[in-house]
Amino acid sequence: MQSVSQFPVKKALVVALLAACYSQSTFADTFLPGELIVSRTVYDGTASTVTIGQNLSAKTFNTDGTVATYNVATNDGSFANVFKNEVPDPSFGITSSIYLDHMTTSGAVTSTTAIDSSIMTTSFASKSELALNVSTNGQSVTFMGYKAPTNTLDVSNSNTSQVFDPTNPVTSTFARAIGSVNLSSGALTVTDVNAYSGNNGRAAIEANGQYYMVGNAGNGSGNGATLSQLSDNTGVQTIAVGSSGNTTAIGVAQGTFGSATGYQRGFSLAQLQDPTKAAGINYAADKTGKDDNFRGETVFNDTLFVTKGSGSNGVDTVYQVGATGALANGGVLPTNAPITILPGFNAVSEKVVEANAATAIAAGNTPLASSHPFGIWFGDANTLFVADEGDGVRLGVAGKVSTLAGLQEWNLNSGVWSLTQTFQTGLVGFKDVAASNSLGWTVQEDGLRNITGEKNADGTFTIFGTTSTVSNELTHDLGADPNAIVSIVIGANSTFANTSFSVLSNAAVGQRFGGVALTPAAVPVPAAVWLFGSGLLGLVGASRKRKTA
Repeated sequence: MQSVSQFPVKKALVVALLAACYSQSTFADTFLPGELIVSRTVYDGTASTVTIGQNLSAKTFNTDGTVATYNVATNDGSFANVFKNEVPDPSFGITSSIYLDHMTTSGAVTSTTAIDSSIMTTSFASKSELALNVSTNGQSVTFMGYKAPTNTLDVSNSNTSQVFDPTNPVTSTFARAIGSVNLSSGALTVTDVNAYSGNNGRAAIEANGQYYMVGNAGNGSGNGATLSQLSDNTGVQTIAVGSSGNTTAIGVAQGTFGSATGYQRGFSLAQLQDPTKAAGINYAADKTGKDDNFRGETVFNDTLFVTKGSGSNGVDTVYQVGATGALANGGVLPTNAPITILPGFNAVSEKVVEANAATAIAAGNTPLASSHPFGIWFGDANTLFVADEGDGVRLGVAGKVSTLAGLQEWNLNSGVWSLTQTFQTGLVGFKDVAASNSLGWTVQEDGLRNITGEKNADGTFTIFGTTSTVSNELTHDLGADPNAIVSIVIGANSTFANTSFSVLSNAAVGQRFGGVALTPAAVPVPAAVWLFGSGLLGLVGASRKRKTA
């Protein structure tokens, strides 16, 4: 017969085990299966962060490389007018804190993980930053930022220590940083790297013991040797998990190192047939290093895919990096991997697109729609969703073409991708009333940046995304305006006319959402919990044996 006095002992053991598994104080930053993770940054500055008249980036240099004159601040550090300093200083930015919000898929915030700003920050208002990607083994979520304190100016255009451009108007030096948060324990690992000197890293994915990053490099007017060095520092970069410092470019070398035109690591415009020329004549080579200015990335079926959606060089489109399935069975991408446009996607030079648009506007005509792809997510092997951030022009302004902005659905048929439809209802052109009233100018949604999704049991897809914005106040960095988290459910019968976005959350003024990710359906319980729990269960078992002996 059991003794009554033993019940409290067993109850205490069970309570202790549950507390070990669910204690908010010990494991407050663990991530629940199937929850939405949203990266967010908050402006940390005050009026004194910037003083009117203070020196910002360099404006001119002396012949010996020293700074002759500076751009100077026209506004103090008060939000949001501080970002009007982008007018005198095109490199203007201020480092800010990073947060990972834990959300239900209906948009309710359940907890927040604060990233230690003493070891990693992002840049306000660099709108291309803070994409989130879950590692291919499902154990961590990864993003990029800087090894710089909060409220530091112009870091997003600073040099890195090993790739220094003396013509960069930003004369400071800061490492870029890869942040990786373990989904089981909430532990943060930060890897400092020398990639993307003069510009920013946008995203990172961990696969098979390697980080694969995308971003852009260069912010100066250097010669061919400098540009070539930066070309080796841009595009897809990789570094082993656990390492730090210099990264390695992924992409076959195109052109000649030392040339100011045509030396690219991966894709080169000179590979493509120029549609305005006779058969066999390709496009002229672009500025060195600028064809691989990538923004978004994903891994699907052990294959890496990236996007380009900005800049006046190359092609704004979706690319495959390396061979299909190259990451299978623990594989790694070779440094000479080809980077190719997915069949069916845009293959027209951005210079041609911009020239045609300018001609159409000058003639009083509406230009053709152009793509600005950002995030991508595969619903399955034959369905690809592409986030298009829009052209950055407000509705009703001459030259605005919103046909491709929003969420594009692409389908694969006979090896070629085709655009099925673009979803915009409830997104493009919609006004953020609260932000507009607070800021004193109109903030509108313009498209999508980063996305993720899930395939539902009924075969539909739910897509979650962060929005891009435009406003009618043109003297500040538009990336400083608050954006939103939205979702949309797409099924076999969904059309752009009958399917609408829902707003899950609006960023507050002085905040901005970056990326979105979904945790895997099963997140491993931290090893410490299992060890503690198994020990407690052992004690329960031992107690039971003693009682029944």
